[in-house]
Amino acid sequence: MLSFPPFLRRFLILMVMITGLGLGNCYDYNDALGKSILFFEGQRSGKLPSSQRLRWRKDSALRDGFQIGVDLVGGYYDAGDNVKFNFPMAFSTTMLSWSVVEFGKYMGQEQLNALDAIKWATDYFLKCTSIPGFVYVQVGDPYSDHNCWERPEDMDTLRTTFAASKHFPASEVSAEIAAALASAALAFRPMNRAYSARLLKRARMIFEFADAFRGSYNEALGPWVCPFYCDYSGYEDELIWAAAWLYKATKKPSYMDYVLNNITNLEKILVKDNNGISNPGRSFAEFGWDNKNAGINVLVSRMLNSSISSSSNPIVRDAERFVCSVLPESPTVSVSYSPGGSNMQHTTAMSFLLLAYSRVLNQVKRDIHCGNVVATSARLVKLAKTQVDYILGSNPLNMSYMVGYGKKFPQKIHHRGSSLPSVDAHQDRIDCKDGSSYFGSGTPNPNLLVGAVVGGPDVKDGYSDSRADFVHSEPTTYINAPLVGLLAYFRSHP
Repeated sequence: MLSFPPFLRRFLILMVMITGLGLGNCYDYNDALGKSILFFEGQRSGKLPSSQRLRWRKDSALRDGFQIGVDLVGGYYDAGDNVKFNFPMAFSTTMLSWSVVEFGKYMGQEQLNALDAIKWATDYFLKCTSIPGFVYVQVGDPYSDHNCWERPEDMDTLRTTFAASKHFPASEVSAEIAAALASAALAFRPMNRAYSARLLKRARMIFEFADAFRGSYNEALGPWVCPFYCDYSGYEDELIWAAAWLYKATKKPSYMDYVLNNITNLEKILVKDNNGISNPGRSFAEFGWDNKNAGINVLVSRMLNSSISSSSNPIVRDAERFVCSVLPESPTVSVSYSPGGSNMQHTTAMSFLLLAYSRVLNQVKRDIHCGNVVATSARLVKLAKTQVDYILGSNPLNMSYMVGYGKKFPQKIHHRGSSLPSVDAHQDRIDCKDGSSYFGSGTPNPNLLVGAVVGGPDVKDGYSDSRADFVHSEPTTYINAPLVGLLAYFRSHP
């Protein structure tokens, strides 16, 4: 076995982190793109169309909302369970839409499938916002659902409906739905102007509702939304995020004024780290279903790139502080990387922002200075590609973390529908606890949830491929949604 002195070992590890393992590997990004979108068909709730391609999935939850006289059929299950959490669903929709708006021209024929995936969500959100004064924010009791391991087609758990109103506000969920509708309006505008206009009109209405009746859904619905999708960063970021998307969709100065007048408030928010410790002023480095701050700075910089060319602008400053917090060689890096080079925090969402901001740097012809480290546009693209390639197989285990992609991928993902026999294979109902034997089985899932990207490896690049290890083996819509845009870009820029 070869041995290296300590300083050389550290250098080699750093180079692995910077360049990624398996540099010579060549991936079929077009295939991965198609599969990353196909995953959303496996997450569909409601009456499935004749065009459904994942045929092992069937109709489910066909009476959602009916007990209160509202049609709330449709939408997506967020992960491996059967609850419709509208907060992460709306963020996933916003990121799918941003993927099309930013990178749709690189998608080829898959752009139509991406638009179908967006529309499955936006049709549902139109239902959720159809009654003035109310926004439906969740369907399904998570405690009842998580007590069972059953197919969505057999669901007999509580389908409780939760709504926001002026008396019980949910500004973060309402504003994220507004962002989803506004961004989707942009995605559909070139192909379906009537639908785009309908989405935009509703987005403006819901934003006004979210802003007029301010409050967190933690306070009104905390027992049912926490700890599942509790809001830890406040609702101000979602309001600004929605206003930014409304500005992009309408070009009305009032929305940009809203962004600029309120964005400084985000610095006051306390952000909890992985140890649960609150840190003020770190919000610029956060982006995911809960915290939109880094996304706001990148999105606004992207819109105003022709007039913003200096890091003295606070929006640009914070966008570039974010980049420096992610760049492995930066002296201010705050993101954790595994020895094999995987960013362990919201990998696809962070990488999407790097790629989007690289386009800002290209247009203004400028680099970023992280202390004495210079980050070019090409460096940001390379880092984003490293993360995508890690997911597809450039990692110490030489496995793909996308189900159905490559020769080696997760076989026992934490997902009810995938792990239980399909209705075609087992027509009798599988009751609440009858699925437990399948959950505990060591055999691979009988149904491939093609395109699903799991939570991924542990901090040492290990992966146990266990349903019980849901932190690492559960797929989610908000992992896949940003990946769609990344794969679209690398499909055309391999």
